[in-house]
Amino acid sequence: MTPVFKQPVSVLVVIHTPQLDVLLMERAQGDTLWQSVTGSREGDESLADTARREVAEETGIQVPADALTDWRLSNRFAIMQRWRGRYAPGVTHNTEHVFSLCVPAISPVRLAPDEHTAALWLPWRDAAEMVFSWTNRDAIRLVARELSAA
Repeated sequence: MTPVFKQPVSVLVVIHTPQLDVLLMERAQGDTLWQSVTGSREGDESLADTARREVAEETGIQVPADALTDWRLSNRFAIMQRWRGRYAPGVTHNTEHVFSLCVPAISPVRLAPDEHTAALWLPWRDAAEMVFSWTNRDAIRLVARELSAA
């Protein structure tokens, strides 16, 4: 059987309230790594479909097609060594596409226990400081800056 590798194309979805409280989830690997929703594209699905699927899988939130904001921003970064085995041999970098989702209010989420062990809502500044990834930090700051200016 041929192994199925992750595509080195992913999404990051910043979920927030109108008051810019941001949802973070702790990764299940026991590293105390906090993040927004992330995930790799499957097959030839669109990036928006990847974002909608990942939000549903990781939080239980069903996202209408028109609810996501596509920031038309992508970041390329080196895949952490411990996760490279998920990708085809020789793949060392991933391109991540940034989306956001505004929800009406802070509410509980249904976590995927194999991916995340805890969730919390934080004001955007605190959330940006807590995430382990620079791309996640910058995405939270972008969303807050752009929506505060609107």
